[in-house]
Amino acid sequence: MFYSRRLAAVFALCAFLAFTGCASIPQTPAEKAEAKATNDPFESVNRVTFDVNDFLDRLLIRPLAELYRYTVPPPVRDRISGIVKNMSEPVVFANNLLQGEGTKAGKTLGRFLANTTLGVGGMFEVANSFGLQQQSGDFGQTLYVWGFGSGPYIVLPLFGPSNVRDAIGLGVDSVASPWKYLAAMGGNGTYNRFMASDLVAGALVKREENIEGLDALREGSLDFYAQMRSVYRQHRAKELGATLPGETPVFEDYELEQQTSPVIQ
Repeated sequence: MFYSRRLAAVFALCAFLAFTGCASIPQTPAEKAEAKATNDPFESVNRVTFDVNDFLDRLLIRPLAELYRYTVPPPVRDRISGIVKNMSEPVVFANNLLQGEGTKAGKTLGRFLANTTLGVGGMFEVANSFGLQQQSGDFGQTLYVWGFGSGPYIVLPLFGPSNVRDAIGLGVDSVASPWKYLAAMGGNGTYNRFMASDLVAGALVKREENIEGLDALREGSLDFYAQMRSVYRQHRAKELGATLPGETPVFEDYELEQQTSPVIQ
């Protein structure tokens, strides 16, 4: 199953690159200036992908997130969210090290140990009481620290707003997560059950947390695609401590997760 997922990802990337050949090239000075500001040369393809993602969200993901919210008591949702976030700490720790951030890496490791032991696998947040606040760290961020440019803005099927650098980072982080390898030691059945549970839990937790934020963006926007693109770029720039030249923040930062799409993370 692991290899089939990798093959599917490769196929999706190849399909995207093939379709980008249909993207229109800006001709007038105004179009060129706008293209430079948005960094979205594949907008026509991205909009199609975005519409499909939005359709799937309306049809399936958001209703499931609402069902999850109304059927699972808040204390139980908090425990599930804590476990999901705690499971991401090893990848954050690795990226902190790759970025040369020793202090952040130490806090991340301390958080993971404290929440895994005293917090019962991350169900309870105890690390904050020791001054070990959650740190950010992903391989897209690591590539930024190493000096790699973002590349053009893209919308990934199911995963949502991204850019070439962050899409690569997402793939590396997925491969680097240790839990799937531990689950694989239990055989195919254990591995498949873990992957399904991890996928569903991660998607539901993130989508439930962002129900109101995404609803507000959708309902208050004349162009949902353009607004999501702006929010993603502003939020990502804030995470990286970077600036967006030539773009004045317009939309409220709803502190959405790394990939603003609610479908799969």
